[in-house]
Amino acid sequence: MSVPSQTERVRPEAIKAVPVRRPGRWLAIAVIAILVAMFLHLIFTNDQFRWSFIFSSYEPGKRGVMFTEPVLEGLRGTLLLTVTSMVIGVVLGVLIAIMRLSDNWILRTVAFGYTWFFRAVPRLVLCVLFGNLNILWTRIGFGLPFDQQIGKLFGINDLNAQFYSIKATDLLAGFVAGMLALGLSEAAYMAEIVRAGIQSIDPGQAEAATALGLSRGQVLRRVVLPQAMRVIVPPTGNEVIAMVKDTSLVAFVPVTYELFFQLNAIKARTFVVLPVLIAAVIWYLLICTVLMVAQYFVERHFGRGYGTAGRARQRLRAIQAEQGSSAVEGGAT
Repeated sequence: MSVPSQTERVRPEAIKAVPVRRPGRWLAIAVIAILVAMFLHLIFTNDQFRWSFIFSSYEPGKRGVMFTEPVLEGLRGTLLLTVTSMVIGVVLGVLIAIMRLSDNWILRTVAFGYTWFFRAVPRLVLCVLFGNLNILWTRIGFGLPFDQQIGKLFGINDLNAQFYSIKATDLLAGFVAGMLALGLSEAAYMAEIVRAGIQSIDPGQAEAATALGLSRGQVLRRVVLPQAMRVIVPPTGNEVIAMVKDTSLVAFVPVTYELFFQLNAIKARTFVVLPVLIAAVIWYLLICTVLMVAQYFVERHFGRGYGTAGRARQRLRAIQAEQGSSAVEGGAT
């Protein structure tokens, strides 16, 4: 029988791994399961929810309160108000962000004053304020400013140099007032989001593009903003979702063409409180869920090439390109 030499390596024994015990985790799971069971028991057994009133028995034609024509009209109004307010907010926010980053101190001051005001005043106050701005003017027109004052200087008391005018009560009321209040407020927040996204890009990118002969506007459109979108998109998605919820504030303008206003009117007419509020919660949950899913895909689109997965994909493409080029060279030889 041969004796193993001292130089031979002895195989170590197998490691006896002992799983880590985490009693706190299982206790938390048990508590959560109990709370979920209690919640489900509440919503399915408590008759005060009146699910049939919400989904099927509000109208004789087996239509629930969620699907009545006024509520659906209010839903369309909420979506339209969200889109128009966000368009105003995004476009104006980009302009204000560029002004904040300008070398001109006047533009920087104006942009800072705008963001300071609209970020400081609550949106509910802005909605009420814009709904009452028509007190300041009788008509709002487009043309020569201060035409009445200029006419009096030359002895003309009825000078009218307005190309187009409209009653202030028709313009600054209802849907338009709510849209302007939400859109102008959103522009202040979007300006800070866009400014943060632009400043996250290495200044060398803009310097290199300028050295290639691109103008400042081309550098911003073609180099800076496309890269900044990775930083801008996530908070912008959150702002869109927040805007959907903030549209309920225009009920104080008032705007009748809105989801919560219509549901609140049904509550006042039928004296049924909780089921109507549950219907509002369900609609807002559905809208925001769709927007969250859309935000996920938009973020994934603009996040390509970043993070672990992005770097792995870039490396795989580089390897495939190298293999393709080597195959071409081998075929050529």
